[in-house]
Amino acid sequence: MQEDFLHYLWRHKKFEVSKIRTENNEQISIISVGDYNQDSGPDFFNAQLRIGNQLWAGSVEIHVKSSDWYLHNHETDSNYDNVILHVVWEHDTDVYRKDNTSISTLELRHYIPKETLHNYEKLFSKSEKWINCEQDLAGIDDFKVNNWLERLYFERLERKSYRVKKLLGDSKNDWEAVLFKTLAKNFGLKVNGDAFLSIADSIDFSIVRKAQSNQTILEALFFGQADLLESDIQDQYYLNLVKEYKYLKQKFSLPNKALIPIQFFRLRPANFPTIRLSQLASLYHYHKNLFSKIIELQHKDEFYNLFAIETSSYWETHFAFGKPSKPSKKRITKAFVDLLLINTIIPIKFSYALHIGKQIDSDIINLLQGIVSEKNSIVEKFNSIKPVSKSALQSQALIQLKNDYCDKNRCLHCNIGNEILTRND
Repeated sequence: MQEDFLHYLWRHKKFEVSKIRTENNEQISIISVGDYNQDSGPDFFNAQLRIGNQLWAGSVEIHVKSSDWYLHNHETDSNYDNVILHVVWEHDTDVYRKDNTSISTLELRHYIPKETLHNYEKLFSKSEKWINCEQDLAGIDDFKVNNWLERLYFERLERKSYRVKKLLGDSKNDWEAVLFKTLAKNFGLKVNGDAFLSIADSIDFSIVRKAQSNQTILEALFFGQADLLESDIQDQYYLNLVKEYKYLKQKFSLPNKALIPIQFFRLRPANFPTIRLSQLASLYHYHKNLFSKIIELQHKDEFYNLFAIETSSYWETHFAFGKPSKPSKKRITKAFVDLLLINTIIPIKFSYALHIGKQIDSDIINLLQGIVSEKNSIVEKFNSIKPVSKSALQSQALIQLKNDYCDKNRCLHCNIGNEILTRND
């Protein structure tokens, strides 16, 4: 038995409320279960109960066993002086406050419906399962699942907004600088994301602003800080970049290069860091005030047009310095723009809306529902159990569900878990 389950039962009154009595056989009437407290102190504040003929207002403390009261030293803690009811699964001893007055006890196990207890034991059984509810998820109503996924997505988005808020503080409230750092990280994808972020961190955005008018200078800045201009390559384009970078380094007193090395290993050529850095330079060369443009746009096709960018001409015949390849345009694809929308643009738009007190939830939902579901092991596994992910909103929500609920056994805090617990079949 988990104490968390007892919290759930009390919080949602999932027991025979009209029949509950104390261990002294006094009837309990619940006026208010109280405010759930997940910090230190009693589990529920501001509860209102009628015990026998007496009306009480105070806190409710919950334990698996009554003796846990002493195990946690509550009898000496003044924070528990206003506890009016001790709710337990098993009553094995009477408990007293610090002033030696007794506390009424409710032994909850006598009032739990058998179906609820059976569902709980099944949900948390020790058998090997990918997620606890994998045998029951398919039977949950689609409407309820989709509503919960929408809430989970915004929970995930709020978490991302905390990181944006920190970047904003570090950047002295320069939203353009924040966008540059988050875009850089996502241009690096999973393999080079942290390396690209370290490149962006090593460049004050004021330098990017000054260099935007010249694409070659921007490329020299990015490649130089990425430590990609240190080889002995006799290539005119490469030598021009080296020359420009030496000038930039001296002019702007550039700090040491990024600390995280760039990786080429196991990347498709289209995702080589050389290609992505050139595309990033092109983006900032062709679009001044990029943040303002992103905030104004609402529709997916508008973002596709904004990011219709390709590399500089050198990279049309190269994937790496000094190594010619078959000519091809290296454009930013719509699939890559989708990734930028999911991981950078929407979190930035959401964070900015929070910052100025604007509500854009419906705009975000409409934008995400137009982007196809991501393909990864988590989404594919959920879809094999119950086909639920049709858009990026749902795939992002499923990642949040798996990482923050399923993997942590937080079924009692999950709407799907709650639905399973109260089923009668």
